[in-house]
Amino acid sequence: MTADPWPTEIRLLDDGRRLRVAFDDGASFTLSAELLRVRSPSAEVQGHSPADQKTVGGKRNVAIIAVAPVGNYAVRLDFDDLHRTGIYTWRYLRALGETAETSFSAYLEELAAKGLDRDRPGEA
Repeated sequence: MTADPWPTEIRLLDDGRRLRVAFDDGASFTLSAELLRVRSPSAEVQGHSPADQKTVGGKRNVAIIAVAPVGNYAVRLDFDDLHRTGIYTWRYLRALGETAETSFSAYLEELAAKGLDRDRPGEA
């Protein structure tokens, strides 16, 4: 069994617009606050089943204002739009880093399909 990734660095960049996460195996990712916000692992965004998932628009300029440890397995990110309920495990951050480009492209497609955009608040 492979050990879970362990972070060696978590750093806010660009006034909270990006988060850099580095892992003990040398992998590192710089994730936009927008992607982290719209792909929050919170029940508010993910729902309790795939059918409950929300697409959140209007987050192009969102920023992370705080990073708080949750035990030794995750962090909670506080965003300037007052969202702060997502618990980002090391495994989730690693997976999001590995799929960031694909995930962001899928998000843009979801926005378009639901008549939402990155600049105007709304959700569907």
